[in-house]
Amino acid sequence: MATPAHPPLGLTRPRKLIPGDRVAVIAPSGPIDPDRLEAGCAVLRSWGLAPVLGAHVLDHHPRLRHLAGTDEDRAADFQQAWLDPTIAAVLCARGGFGAQRVSDLLDWDALAAVPPKLLIGFSDVTVLHEQLAGRLGLASLYGPMGAASSFIADPATAEHLRRTLFEPSAVRTLTGPEATPLVPGRAHGITAGGCASLLAVERGTPGARPSFAGTILLLEDVNEHPYSIDRILTQLLRSGALEGISGVALGSWAGCGAPEHLRDVFLERLGPLGVPVLWELGFGHGPSTLTVPLGLPAVLDADAGTLTLDLPALTD
Repeated sequence: MATPAHPPLGLTRPRKLIPGDRVAVIAPSGPIDPDRLEAGCAVLRSWGLAPVLGAHVLDHHPRLRHLAGTDEDRAADFQQAWLDPTIAAVLCARGGFGAQRVSDLLDWDALAAVPPKLLIGFSDVTVLHEQLAGRLGLASLYGPMGAASSFIADPATAEHLRRTLFEPSAVRTLTGPEATPLVPGRAHGITAGGCASLLAVERGTPGARPSFAGTILLLEDVNEHPYSIDRILTQLLRSGALEGISGVALGSWAGCGAPEHLRDVFLERLGPLGVPVLWELGFGHGPSTLTVPLGLPAVLDADAGTLTLDLPALTD
């Protein structure tokens, strides 16, 4: 099907959640620890939500230990949850590896035919966020996952997701304690992005957007050496993906080396673009993380260290 243009006022927003909503918890990527899954579901229940586990959420691939079950079963869990009219949101249990393999098995025409639904997740889920944006024109949430340590162990992470889901008007301005400008300035654009390595490897694949022009690009990653991040940014630059972007908001870079080395890489690669670049907004793989809406118009103020949404992440 044709890829819709990204409208200047952002993508279609799903509705906010209310107590009693059913939330599907699935594993589109790596295998899940049952105890951590139960701990995450307990948090959801404490909010008045009803977690519904995918049939294969605790599966293990028969040969590939990095995957939670077969590609077909992981895709089936996603599609069944999305098409179920009683499910209000789909929460990924964890990232890891494998969402690319799921993406090609989904019936995107069927997914497009149902009312807007909310997807929540980060890391490997970047692939699914991008597919939802390009194929369905849907905004989504780059936030903690149901079995992630940050969601279970860090109250601030869980609370920010809860407020985003239930009180989206109250979380329009995002910032972090270490947010500082790498390149000063202020810019307006549509939020997009996620895990930098996934954005790079998706270049040229079915459904991938050809360019992030007009976006406030969100970038974060984990366990990538500075030279790997240089390679990732160079791939995005050489592919034309960064032509015309409005600004960049960087998240956490856990396990990626010395911050001063990383800042040098970002300045050397992104500085020539001439757009504002904000260091460490506070989202991604860190021990405490913000939930960041994707597909919404926002103002990036690198000097103030803030990303301010033009409208709430979710509708009433």
